[in-house]
Amino acid sequence: MPSFKTLDDLNDVAGKRVLVRVDLNVPVKDGKVTDTTRIERVAPTILELSNKGAKVILLAHFGRPKDGPSQDLSLSLIAPSVEEVLDHSVATAGDCIGAAAAEAVGAMKNGDILLMENTRFHKGEEKNDPDFVKALAANGDIYVNDAFSAAHRAHASTEGLAHHLPAHAGRTMQAELEALESGLGNPARPVVAIVGGAKVSTKIDLLMNLVKKVDALVIGGGMANTFIAARGTNVGKSLCEHDLADTAKQIMIEAATAGCAIILPEDGVVAREFKANAANETVAIDAIPNDAMVLDVGPKSVEAIKAWIERANTLVWNGPLGAFEIEPFDKATVAAAKFAAERTKAGKLTSVAGGGDTVSALNHAGVADDFSYVSTAGGAFLEWMEGKVLPGVAVLNKHK
Repeated sequence: MPSFKTLDDLNDVAGKRVLVRVDLNVPVKDGKVTDTTRIERVAPTILELSNKGAKVILLAHFGRPKDGPSQDLSLSLIAPSVEEVLDHSVATAGDCIGAAAAEAVGAMKNGDILLMENTRFHKGEEKNDPDFVKALAANGDIYVNDAFSAAHRAHASTEGLAHHLPAHAGRTMQAELEALESGLGNPARPVVAIVGGAKVSTKIDLLMNLVKKVDALVIGGGMANTFIAARGTNVGKSLCEHDLADTAKQIMIEAATAGCAIILPEDGVVAREFKANAANETVAIDAIPNDAMVLDVGPKSVEAIKAWIERANTLVWNGPLGAFEIEPFDKATVAAAKFAAERTKAGKLTSVAGGGDTVSALNHAGVADDFSYVSTAGGAFLEWMEGKVLPGVAVLNKHK
């Protein structure tokens, strides 16, 4: 049973004004939305409430406005795509508080959907200003947060409103939190984590937290070179943070203390230049040429990773194993991802993945839909993996 209220805890919402915090911070080019994934994720919550007769009032931010309202960052640009995804008319308001907002809300009928203007047009949003929170709350009877991707920020529309109105998690927020609980909160063991990407410096907190929670930690990508170099092995011209050798050693010590196995590459695919289809060879990890760089983990390493995935009941994945953006250095990431997807589809593995590069890598491998859950939340997903408290989630837990 979740530790927060969901839409299942809402009884009769007909005629109620429901403020729904969603993430509509989508990519736009030449005035048109180029990726509607985030809109599609929140559609079930919006339509469920609308179909039950609620007056659905959407709150969202878009971009990073610096000096108040800006036409380039108006949510009116996003409204047509929201209508298209929902297949439902969506009205817009000229502001998210004040007379313009109140007038738009006052004109709503049961089942209507209204998109308020960018909450970040007001400095009170990011400051979680009490007066701004009250002004937002004046337009609602119930608050629903369906924006996990913004839950790591204690802003007015992501945290403040939950102190003023009955607060519930939307369907996307609920699915994300349940997936994360099965990934690290209360997982089926053994738990294996795969962490890749370019630099250790961006994932120190993440690694320190994971070694205390998982049974094995597979380290790939450029960050693996830092660990390999810390053991005294030459990594040639590979991307490597040599100044973090002591940090890498400390992480390995913490892992040994916690009984977590650290899995580093046994072999690597090296090249002399970073470009697609560059001449390459596979070498043992202790035989990297001085003039070469590791751009992917090798076939022996892939087999070792697959063996750990086969042993696991739960897999948490963040970051690619190599430079998957350029062929043929995508082979390890694709092979491991496909194997994890097969295990998941066979009902033998719970697989939770997240982070921008991770989502791209799984899409590249064609298996994103086959994982148990793939988070598009970015920063919030990483902070959750780091073991940090997410204000937007913590405040929902208080309502239960």
